[in-house]
Amino acid sequence: MDKFAWPDPPSLVAFPIARPGYPLIFAFAFITVVFAILELTVMALIGLVFTLFICCFFRDPDRVVPKNSGAVVSPADGKIVVAGKTDDNPLEEGACIKVSIFMTVFNVHVNRIPHEGTVTRIVYQPGCFLPADREKTSTENERNMVFLKTESGKKICVVQVAGLIARRIICKVQAGDNLLRGQRMGMICFGSRLDVYLPLETTLNVNKGDHVKAGTTILGYFT
Repeated sequence: MDKFAWPDPPSLVAFPIARPGYPLIFAFAFITVVFAILELTVMALIGLVFTLFICCFFRDPDRVVPKNSGAVVSPADGKIVVAGKTDDNPLEEGACIKVSIFMTVFNVHVNRIPHEGTVTRIVYQPGCFLPADREKTSTENERNMVFLKTESGKKICVVQVAGLIARRIICKVQAGDNLLRGQRMGMICFGSRLDVYLPLETTLNVNKGDHVKAGTTILGYFT
């Protein structure tokens, strides 16, 4: 039996780029060409560096996803800054498990679904733009909350949180969508945070300080 799956069809190019990055890449590339034509060498080199950085930031690599029963995979690349029990529960009354992932500008910023299920609702909350590595950003920063329900009735909430620089949250899914584990759901631009709220009975597989990859790292298991 296969141990991994492709939640999205593999890309046909060697270096996939997320669609939201195209306008910025073309803009910086155009400016770089103009500087080169005007023989402004230093400015052209700076423009080239920025163009390459934008290409790197918006990279969207394909990921194979583990098919382990009950596994909850990371929805983002980055570093675990919170992993444990919390009373701040958007799913229902009582405590739950919260895992927070901080993404620097050097991480892949495409977000993925942590477990197969149906989107029950999406809630957008305007807010501040504090540094995303602070705990209070979960409730004070601009954020987009995606609520999921699995076939077995487990409830999950994935929260895209804007950071100090990031001021554009992109969410491609809608209420009623049936999604696969590891499927792309959107992205946040230029450094941000992603919170995952899971049922209290979830067994965690990660600790604070761990580095994770979207779609491939298993955060925990439903029990």
